[in-house]
Amino acid sequence: MASDEDYAKKQASQNRQSRKFKVFMVALIIVVNVLAVYIFASGPSRLDLNQISSYTQRLSLPLPCDTAPLISDLNLTRAQLYSTHSRIAELHQHLNSANALIESLLTQLIRLNEQQQRSSDGSNYRTDLFSATNLPEELRLAIGPHKLPLGHSPRVGSDVVLPPVGAACLMFREELAQYMSYQVGAECPVDDALSQMLMVKGCEPLPRRRCHPKTPASFAEPIPFPQSLWTTPPDNSIAWDAYQCKSYQCLIDRRQKPGIFDCKDCFHLEGREKHRWTFDNGNIDFGIDQVLATRPPGTIRIGLDIGGGSGTFAARMRERNVTIVTTTMNYDGPFNNFIASRGLISMHMTVAQRLPFFENTLDIVHSMHVLSNWIPDRMLEFTLYDIYRVLRPGGLLWLDHFFCLGPQLNGTYVPMIDGVGFKKVRWNVGRKVDRGGNEWYFSALLEKPRS
Repeated sequence: MASDEDYAKKQASQNRQSRKFKVFMVALIIVVNVLAVYIFASGPSRLDLNQISSYTQRLSLPLPCDTAPLISDLNLTRAQLYSTHSRIAELHQHLNSANALIESLLTQLIRLNEQQQRSSDGSNYRTDLFSATNLPEELRLAIGPHKLPLGHSPRVGSDVVLPPVGAACLMFREELAQYMSYQVGAECPVDDALSQMLMVKGCEPLPRRRCHPKTPASFAEPIPFPQSLWTTPPDNSIAWDAYQCKSYQCLIDRRQKPGIFDCKDCFHLEGREKHRWTFDNGNIDFGIDQVLATRPPGTIRIGLDIGGGSGTFAARMRERNVTIVTTTMNYDGPFNNFIASRGLISMHMTVAQRLPFFENTLDIVHSMHVLSNWIPDRMLEFTLYDIYRVLRPGGLLWLDHFFCLGPQLNGTYVPMIDGVGFKKVRWNVGRKVDRGGNEWYFSALLEKPRS
């Protein structure tokens, strides 16, 4: 392929530049050593040996008895020797300083050479991936380095820009190649299962694509707000190709059928969803009004719901003039479309993704069931630190029905939460009774300290 030939040419060019740089380094070292030899060779001339030689030539034997002039001359010579030694010591100091400066310059030159090599070919960016010969050209274009039209950018620190993709994308070449196989400008393949599989494996964000998602046939206009908050959207608001159910009524009815589904009754807005977070039982079921009452009125304005299902938490908060962004995946149903149809903001992302908000900006972060013991401990700790990052001072983290085993509660999660630095505003623990055993839920309202 042409891109492989370009890659080989870039490698050869890089090797030539590397050889030139090594020759330059050797020449610089030779110059430094010649300079040192010159300094030491010129040092003895400062001893003023001509005066000593002329004096010895004027001496006559036998020596006169009066040795005072001789002693005086010897003392003078000794003083000159002491002075010359002092000058040599100063030269040593200057030479050491020069050596340190040269070493610093050499280090800077090495770094500059490395930066130039990185900018010339993307620093072998994703070399392992590009070395494969069976990758679609569209994938190479999507994730490969692109030259900046205006040249080197101080903000980027390079003359190329690298489109971001998840690090784990490079571990799944075949799946990634399949995802990036399509006709440019045409309709995208219906590959929701493939894209979500890549995301949960760590390939997040996915590369961008140059194709059009399938448009629902006879797309219906959205239901006006606020009626949309509690009205099931029309079926022609989404494309159903990726799902087993082909209508919202099918999703609603499955709550009465056997089987395991993600959020089995979330689409039934007239059922349990209608009453979520509307009351507080004083235990692990917190009410929204009781949580908002812990802050001065009107100071909870914007927030995030991690793994928010069909968006009911955001709907309840919207009724109280609080804007909530909901993250969710489309497991077993069109959750993101459903949330958007309700007039709310959804984001298709996994719990492992770094939160796309700046630090100290959100008033509240909520998560129900999603943040639990199924997440590896260190991964969960990173997630809690990320939540701490985006919360403003005085902001709230609401852990809603966090599931764990008995020993994990005080042995793992209490020390982890305390270690992150949250302050407990409310903390309730309750046993999970439907299956028996030493299984527990805890709900916690945690504050990011103000100082």
